[in-house]
Amino acid sequence: MNNADYKNAGAGTKVVWAGEKAALAHNATQVPIMLSAAFQYDDIDEWYDVAMGDKPGHIYSRMSNPTVRALEEKICVLEGAENAVAFATGMAAISSTLYTFLRPGDRVVSVKDTYGGTNKIFDEFLPGMGVEVRLCPTEDMALLESEIAAGCAVLYLETPTNPTLKILDIERLARAGKAAGALVIIDNTFATPLNQNPLELGVDIVLHSATKFLSGHADVMGGVVCGSGELMQRVAHYREINGSSLDAFSAYLIIRGMKTLKLRVRQQEASAMALARYLQGEPLVEQVNYPGLPEHPGHDIAARQMKGYGGIVSFVLRHGMDAVRILLPKLVYANRAGNLGAVETIYGPARTTSHVENTLEERLALGISEGLVRISVGIEDTDDLLADLKQAFDQLRQSL
Repeated sequence: MNNADYKNAGAGTKVVWAGEKAALAHNATQVPIMLSAAFQYDDIDEWYDVAMGDKPGHIYSRMSNPTVRALEEKICVLEGAENAVAFATGMAAISSTLYTFLRPGDRVVSVKDTYGGTNKIFDEFLPGMGVEVRLCPTEDMALLESEIAAGCAVLYLETPTNPTLKILDIERLARAGKAAGALVIIDNTFATPLNQNPLELGVDIVLHSATKFLSGHADVMGGVVCGSGELMQRVAHYREINGSSLDAFSAYLIIRGMKTLKLRVRQQEASAMALARYLQGEPLVEQVNYPGLPEHPGHDIAARQMKGYGGIVSFVLRHGMDAVRILLPKLVYANRAGNLGAVETIYGPARTTSHVENTLEERLALGISEGLVRISVGIEDTDDLLADLKQAFDQLRQSL
């Protein structure tokens, strides 16, 4: 069965079946872990044809691997892409894609509300390569479109943003980027392919940190990039030479995790909505960020371009970091860690999670206060998560 056969299947079916058939061997029902560094050929001419890409096959796992390829095929089906390229981490996927398409003298336009590691690339590494970077306030659509129209080689987007959950109008910005001749790239990690398919909205390249929702079990790292065949060929060449390839065992774990993606995400976002609504009425909370709330400034756009609102909520505590230090240790059903998208619920402030690479001054300049807490909602029972958060706030009240 090829990828075209899944065109009319539902997302829950795609995450289970897509991309795996070609990798199966010995009548197995699961994709094998191909832990071979190299692949041998008795026919030297065939070996050469595979190496040149004229015939399907694998010669060296830094370049391609059957298990990794199965993951890439699954992503292609879910995102509606022609091809995909997997990486060792999400940041390897992001940085490698940017370095593939940007050269000294180029200009890139993005928003201030990107993941902290991405922001560091824009703030520190690209300028050192002679790339001009323009980061715009995420809410200022007019300024964004003006800067795009002024010319750029790359327009880089992230929506919902990490950790402020701001929403960008993908179709509108992709249209502006195309009009300016820009390559439009988007980080789709928070939304997942279940809730958002940016290629359908005019984006050229979609990125995911597979460490997060795709794998879903906090036990593996990986990243994936997808788009047209021509663009992915260039990204794959960069990966081949620079070496940030995903290993077969990690690919297997991500594939296994993805089979429950739909079940996990639907439970996570149901609980996320319940927690967000509770936080809205909590007097010790200044602000709640969740695009599923009708009061969220980006709700209407999110409702138009997303199928669901995801499993991430963030909120800002009154009394700032003093309150964070009291609240988080009181939680029972929570890991306090710098990850997201796992089956367990995870809490953390931006200064030790999404923007740990940034200084206090940099975070404040990005509009991220010390009282901001990000919740990556797990698959636990909603009532238990809600009761746990309520009891933690009750203890916080007694301590202030």
